[in-house]
Amino acid sequence: MGQPNVVPPVSKTFTAPEEFTGNCEGPAVDADGNIYAVNFAQDGTIAQISRRGKTSFFITLPKGSTGNGIRFGDANTFYIADFTGHNVLKANLETREVTVYAHEPRMNQPNDLAITRSGHIFCSDPNWKEGTGQVWHVAPGGTVRLVAENMGTTNGIDISPDEKTLYVNESVQRNVWAFDLAPDGTLSNKRLLLKFEEGGMDGMRCATNGDLYIARHGLGQVAVVSPAGKVIKTIPTIGKKVSNICFGGRNGKTCYITLQDRGCLETFKAKTPGREWVMMKEFTKKR
Repeated sequence: MGQPNVVPPVSKTFTAPEEFTGNCEGPAVDADGNIYAVNFAQDGTIAQISRRGKTSFFITLPKGSTGNGIRFGDANTFYIADFTGHNVLKANLETREVTVYAHEPRMNQPNDLAITRSGHIFCSDPNWKEGTGQVWHVAPGGTVRLVAENMGTTNGIDISPDEKTLYVNESVQRNVWAFDLAPDGTLSNKRLLLKFEEGGMDGMRCATNGDLYIARHGLGQVAVVSPAGKVIKTIPTIGKKVSNICFGGRNGKTCYITLQDRGCLETFKAKTPGREWVMMKEFTKKR
């Protein structure tokens, strides 16, 4: 007899289990469709994963640094939230050189990143011990300023396709907030988009139609939420501790998720391409 009310997972295993540590995070996709995820075999590393799910070592971060979220700024550059070094790191895809792009001692634990087409980076920054958080803006060139404070445990963060709205969630408080986003990175008009009644939240990404794909850490789900704050559907996963998500594949509709309890990535299909996948196509045309 099967268990009643158990929804089978929609996702499939993409990489071998237990290749990553319990801090398995990232992920991000390059112009060739390779996926990158942090903390491969040991913390402080980044892996490159082929489109077929073969994992290989890519880079080691500087001593004292541990990666979390990854975002591409152009076809040859990705940025890493360094939660132990209080940095945003910059990695060159070709040379594999890693440098400090922005350092801010007042950062708690830089968690995840979002980026605009013109290179404005937003960094979620929770203080897990105090149950608080904030959001930093890193302007092109690396100048850092605080743009949202007195928040809960800020975690997942992304930008709407028209780049007029910034979304950030709070894992412990279960809130998803929306801000008006100005071209210079200033935030205003903070408003509650959605509050979940149970379960945690981690990374999230926007699709090109504006829907948010939110990792429901601890629940084994990815929630798809409309720009109006309505849960459209819930995608069950194999692992329970879903930590982050990105879009890739041939048409931008393949979702890759990191699972901290399984130490691997899983994958499922979306109906709409990801915002960043479209950005990467734009980057490659400029090369």
